[in-house]
Amino acid sequence: MGTTKVLVVDDDQGSRELLSEVLTANGYVVASVADGSAARDELSRDSGYEIVIADLRMPNGSGLDLLRELRSGRRTQDLILMSSFMSGAEKRQALALGAKALLEKPFKLTELLALVADLAEQRTIGIKA
Repeated sequence: MGTTKVLVVDDDQGSRELLSEVLTANGYVVASVADGSAARDELSRDSGYEIVIADLRMPNGSGLDLLRELRSGRRTQDLILMSSFMSGAEKRQALALGAKALLEKPFKLTELLALVADLAEQRTIGIKA
C-alpha cells in the first residue's frame, strides 16, 4: 500500500485537502488537482498513478469525461467517482466505462479508505477487478 499513488480530482478545495490528508496519513502517495484539465495534465506528466478519485461535476471536464479519456487512451488507473448527486443514467454510464466505485457525498472516510485499500491490494497481487 505504501507506494500506491493516488490522484484526487475535486474542484472543492476543502474536500480535496481533506481527502489528500487522510490518504497520506494512511500511507498513500497523493497528489491533488482542482479540475479535469489539470487531471489530464498531471496524468500525462506522471503515468505512475494507480488510483484516481474524481468528482463527477467540476470545471474543465467532468469525472465521466476523465474516465472516458482514461479508457480511450488504454490507461489502467482505477477510478472512483464521487458526487453529491448522480442520476441513474450517470451511474450506468460510469459503471459501463469501468468506474470501480461510485461514492455519494457525503460519504464516510472509512468507506473511501476501504475502497482504496481493496483496489491497491488487487493491484499488488495482480487481480483485475
